[in-house]
Amino acid sequence: MTLLVVANQSENRRRISSGQACFAPIAVKGRINGRTLLAMAGIICVLAGCVTEISGGTQRTSDPDATLDKRVALARQYIGVGDWENAKRNLELAQEIDADNAEVAEAFALVYQSTGEFEMAEQQFRAALKADPKLSRARNNYAAFLYSRGRYVEAEREFQRVTEDTLYSGRPMAFVNLGLCRIQLEDKPGAESAFNRALAMDRRNPVALLEMGFLLLEAGDTGEANRYHGAYRTVSPQQSPRGLLLGLLIAEAMGDQDALGSYELALRNLYPDSSEYNTWRERQSR
Repeated sequence: MTLLVVANQSENRRRISSGQACFAPIAVKGRINGRTLLAMAGIICVLAGCVTEISGGTQRTSDPDATLDKRVALARQYIGVGDWENAKRNLELAQEIDADNAEVAEAFALVYQSTGEFEMAEQQFRAALKADPKLSRARNNYAAFLYSRGRYVEAEREFQRVTEDTLYSGRPMAFVNLGLCRIQLEDKPGAESAFNRALAMDRRNPVALLEMGFLLLEAGDTGEANRYHGAYRTVSPQQSPRGLLLGLLIAEAMGDQDALGSYELALRNLYPDSSEYNTWRERQSR
């Protein structure tokens, strides 16, 4: 499942999205793919009379807050390209200015998660939320981290809290993440409710459309499942392996041999090594 990440709405069923705005990391078994992170531009000092000096290739200002923001922005850029050492170097410099800054702690957490240092990542996520409990992006990233570690009950609780922040710009995706988490907890009515909330805010969300299709198909409503799959195909012409699998299952249920053959050929040719194709092959061998 996709725990998708706001920036990358993959439908891989074993993943779940996290992050928003400055970050859009995908938590994949505890690691973050740096290519999916949004790199931020450096912050330009615009304060009148701001004194600057060049230090180590970056500007240092007389305003500590501006310097801290600039270091965090640089760290985010390095995270975006997977340069963990330079990211940590800038975060350490930022931490010297404010040891309890939530943005710094969250960025450190993402670095540690990316390098497989999971205990340190969790410590930093907790530190970020302790410093600023209302930082919904950090809470969403923490929930994605918990999901990636298989801690679904805790992840659901954190995602629920994220969805309660009505001003959070990533709220639609937070509902998607909540739904994916509830599927793992076998709470299908709760998952459907979360996906419906997501679609009420963003009716073109491909993950919510796709997962609603699976839920409806499992409930025996093939016609509605097919409708959601059609809407999914409209917003995602290049279907994911999971999208093609849903098409196969719907075609099988409807007895549409032409569609079944087309989807099977596409899944075999485009994604021969996918878990979805293996699932389909195993299903046919029973």
